[in-house]
Amino acid sequence: MNETLHLCQEWDKVFPLSEEVRHHKTTFTNRYGITLAADVYEPKKASGKLPAIALSGPFGAVKEQASGLYAHQLAKRGFFTIAFDPSYTGESGGFPRNVASPDINTEDFMAAVDFLSVQENVDPDKIGILGICGFGGMALNAAALDTRIKATVTSTMYDMTRVNANGYFDEEDSEELRFQKKEALSKQRTIDFKNGNYASAGALPDEIPDGAPQYVADYILYYRRKRGYHPRSQGEGKGWNVTGCQSFLNMPILQYSNEIRSTVLMIHGEKAHSCYFSKDAYQKMMDGNPVPDNKELLIIPGAVHTDLYDQMDIIPFDKITDFYQTYLK
Repeated sequence: MNETLHLCQEWDKVFPLSEEVRHHKTTFTNRYGITLAADVYEPKKASGKLPAIALSGPFGAVKEQASGLYAHQLAKRGFFTIAFDPSYTGESGGFPRNVASPDINTEDFMAAVDFLSVQENVDPDKIGILGICGFGGMALNAAALDTRIKATVTSTMYDMTRVNANGYFDEEDSEELRFQKKEALSKQRTIDFKNGNYASAGALPDEIPDGAPQYVADYILYYRRKRGYHPRSQGEGKGWNVTGCQSFLNMPILQYSNEIRSTVLMIHGEKAHSCYFSKDAYQKMMDGNPVPDNKELLIIPGAVHTDLYDQMDIIPFDKITDFYQTYLK
């Protein structure tokens, strides 16, 4: 049984629609019975069976933002693309709202591959994925599991299990600090159950707090300004549930990333606070990999984390296009 979704039929992206691209909305269901909402982008001039790419992210964003921008640009370059909202977020189904799961969100990518594999104008042997921010980690995790994925790009990647368990820059990497997090989340679950609802952690503020780290300011300048604002992002302004990422504390992703045989391109900004996620994940992926020669880490000089969300003069679309054209053929 498919969950009935109510999809916005108006163009509500943070970028304009090109005359070179045909767009429509669609839905598909993942292995957990959650119906996902997606935007389909097709190049108008292309014909025959096309290479296809499924995209999602950043973590907390919706498909009308960065993933849609990437999907739209890649469609202009000849690919059949879909940008989807992960389970429990945006226009996709699932309850409670505004929660995440390393397992279910990895499955979301594989369900998108299911969908692409049966489209009449898609070549099922030429399917890639692209994940941004926290969904870069999920994309890499899916590539380690699903051999139908022939090429994977991660952009400005977060390892959400690592940052939840260890804090930023691993500054909270101790049993005692993890116990304190677990204890607080466990108590919150009891409170939520008594109240009959899930407490929200809250979205980013509209103004940059005094003394905020630069990356927090960068997030605010994207999510809370005209540049990237969308009313459905960040849990429709409520943020994640307080307990929404609890499972990430105990279920690391990328366990077998060093066994990925398909090709991978990881892209990150040199000045991004999150750059260590990609550097470390790349090194782990390469250690003992049976097929290391088709893996690449590309560092963009001077770029910060959110530059790779939407800055057209910084995102290396020509490189990404060449990568997919090379390996989806």
